[in-house]
Amino acid sequence: MSGHSKWKNIMHKKEKSDAQKAKIFTKIGKEMAMSVRESGANPNSNSKLRDLIAKAKSFNVPNDNIERIIKKASSDDSTYENINYEGYGPNGVAVIVECATDNKNRTSGDIRHYFDKFGGNLGTTGCVTYLFSQKGVIIIPAEGVSESDEDKFMNDVLESGAADFTKEDEAFQVFTDPTLVSEVAGKLEKAGYAIMSAENEMIPSTYVRLDDEDSITKMNRLLEHLEDNDDVLNVWHNWENDE
Repeated sequence: MSGHSKWKNIMHKKEKSDAQKAKIFTKIGKEMAMSVRESGANPNSNSKLRDLIAKAKSFNVPNDNIERIIKKASSDDSTYENINYEGYGPNGVAVIVECATDNKNRTSGDIRHYFDKFGGNLGTTGCVTYLFSQKGVIIIPAEGVSESDEDKFMNDVLESGAADFTKEDEAFQVFTDPTLVSEVAGKLEKAGYAIMSAENEMIPSTYVRLDDEDSITKMNRLLEHLEDNDDVLNVWHNWENDE
């Protein structure tokens, strides 16, 4: 749930315990349900749902589970509200928390409690957003692209409509305009590349480094509690040395 290494974030989630993975699946399911109610159950016409199905499959969610979620969402009248919370962690680390909730009072109380407990403070809307820019981020495993094919990969990426790409760890991060992430991912998939993730992200423009153990411990605990909350979908921050 970091502001930078998306690949490490994905692999970190894959290494979690079965109980922790179940929470990740629950959150993906909530996002899929919201997408179905908003734009329909057909992934061919609902690009957000198509991206979420790919995300679910990357975490090995069975097809039967995915189909069950979509079917249930089509007839479910539950309503969720998207809310973003902004604040600061220890030593001024900027944090944005994206939530989907059917009880705003419960969620806001939980989020405020986490910030207060672990050396931060919840702020007002817009207090840290200016430190981030929204970009589409597509993750493609590097193992499918040999060094001799990297020139072709670069051409395919640029021709797909992407703005830029980087290679980090064991993956390529392809950056797009937020409105084009699904379209670009579809073109790259048709070109034969495996898409591990295709989502809009909040990318920090500056980073904050934590050097003392107390701040590092508190920041880790804040992120752990946010991640464990069923109403929290995504957390973005500008902690530089989050590993």
